Amino acid sequence: MTSSKRPSRRDPRLFPATVVHSARLTPNMHRVTVRGEALRAFPWGGYDHWFRLFFRYPHQERFHAPEVEAETWWKPFLAMPDETRPYCANYTVAGFRAEAGELDIDVVVHRGADGGIEGGVAVWACAVEPGEEMALLDQGLMWDAPADAGSVLLVADESGLPAVAGILRSLAEVPEPPAVRVLQEVPADADRRADLTCPPGTHIDWIPRADPHAVPGTAALAALRDHTDVDPAGYAFVVGEQQLAAEGRRHLHRSGLPKDRITFSGFWKSDRHAASRV
Repeated sequence: MTSSKRPSRRDPRLFPATVVHSARLTPNMHRVTVRGEALRAFPWGGYDHWFRLFFRYPHQERFHAPEVEAETWWKPFLAMPDETRPYCANYTVAGFRAEAGELDIDVVVHRGADGGIEGGVAVWACAVEPGEEMALLDQGLMWDAPADAGSVLLVADESGLPAVAGILRSLAEVPEPPAVRVLQEVPADADRRADLTCPPGTHIDWIPRADPHAVPGTAALAALRDHTDVDPAGYAFVVGEQQLAAEGRRHLHRSGLPKDRITFSGFWKSDRHAASRV
């Protein structure tokens, strides 16, 4: 994973929950809503608040929650036998309602060459039924905008859309929000989100992929490279496929934005990029 900063909680806490709803949000995004009494105390910080998602594999008869007692929980988790060790993936809080103890998880619906759904989380999200047990491990925020940032640039492929949506929602609550520009790549035009809560004056460039076979993030990176009017006193948040994150950061820094004003993270890595370098 390429990342400038993706810190983990020093006091990790596991939040058990149960699936209560699962439905398609847009053609290529699926939303799962979970609920749990413990979630009422989830320390949601807005912005791009992320967590580790745990659920059972199809071959497992029931969900076994990992033991989380210290910052070093990862080694005991990996030591769990295959029969009980749950699936683990990183996701962003798409929505949170403390009073109800509910949290939304937006999952990209990946499809293979035959049109079938691929990927552990996508398969789980599209098939999961109410009542299924799972758990979340709070991990906090990557968002780290300087207090004096007068402008914000958000760049992402669809895997980063939940983070972008959360950041826009939080910035909309700031008394004097910065000027915000968004370069948001989506698989198709129908994946645009008209329901986003944004600060006044936010400019969003929705970038549907013209080529359905193109690597996600490529179109957003091309749009970013055309963006040369960089505010050196601003802040940029670039997330998604690894090459988008790494090359996007490099372009912004070369264009005049200091490294400490760029948060970047490769949420995933395309095999096609790796193959092209062989």
